[in-house]
Amino acid sequence: MNRNSLVSISDIGKDEIMRLLRQASYFEANPNQRILQGKVVATLFFEPSTRTRLSFETAVNRLGGRIIGFSDASTTSSSKGETLKDTIKMVSNYADLIVMRHYLEGAARYATEVTDVPVINAGDGANQHPTQTMLDLYSIYKTQGTLDNLTITMVGDLKYGRTVHSLLMALQYFNPTFNFIACKELEMPREYIRFCDEHGIKYNEYRDFTPEVINNTDILYMTRVQRERFTDIMEYEKVKDLYNLNVKMLEGSRDNLRVLHPLPRVNEIDQDVDDSPKAYYFQQAKNGLYARQAIICRALGIEVPEN
Repeated sequence: MNRNSLVSISDIGKDEIMRLLRQASYFEANPNQRILQGKVVATLFFEPSTRTRLSFETAVNRLGGRIIGFSDASTTSSSKGETLKDTIKMVSNYADLIVMRHYLEGAARYATEVTDVPVINAGDGANQHPTQTMLDLYSIYKTQGTLDNLTITMVGDLKYGRTVHSLLMALQYFNPTFNFIACKELEMPREYIRFCDEHGIKYNEYRDFTPEVINNTDILYMTRVQRERFTDIMEYEKVKDLYNLNVKMLEGSRDNLRVLHPLPRVNEIDQDVDDSPKAYYFQQAKNGLYARQAIICRALGIEVPEN
């Protein structure tokens, strides 16, 4: 495994997280450079993506590198039965860095075991999404001025939502208080509850999305109920509309509250929230460019100034 790979947010500690955030700030001020001249980055997306894939490709282009890869696995040799191992080893012959999204949990970790080329996990099933975590942390830091001692309320699909899993683990260093709001079918997996217990992280679990919780929150992290994770469509239909946010629900909230969402949204955030100054999800997506520029440079061993 290349030591510069990023598969899980647990691969890096607090100091490196803060360094990447400072570098993201540098790239926000200086997004267009030629520091990847001569580098080739392969984006292998075995699962659909809009923001993650396009922000990674924009990051490489703005830094002067080249992109190869695919966004539809059905057009590749995997549709002919080629194994993931063979695909990774083959692509490693052509690229300096592999960015991979896969529908199977653990696929990114496996990829690091069959190549010496650094691998960045762009999401593996319901497991981890560390680059989304870095842009989430950057968004939180920009809006709150700190990562310390915040109340983070996570709403919706906490079972399959890999973004909330990674964010929970990253915030262990900053004394958060979590509110987990989900129905029983989509509650935070017990392994992450145990993680909170083992690391002394404060948390509350709720079934109801109440004004009391919203009004004592700094970051309201909404999630989509992911239809693609359900094998039983009736189970999906039962839970898909349980948690919805509208602008009226924000009336008593703190001035500093910001609404985040990894996107895409379906109907869990009403469009009337978009015009609220507390809506931050589109800016959050934009921050992905700068966070991923920093992560790409880390993977390739390129030194970057820090703001």
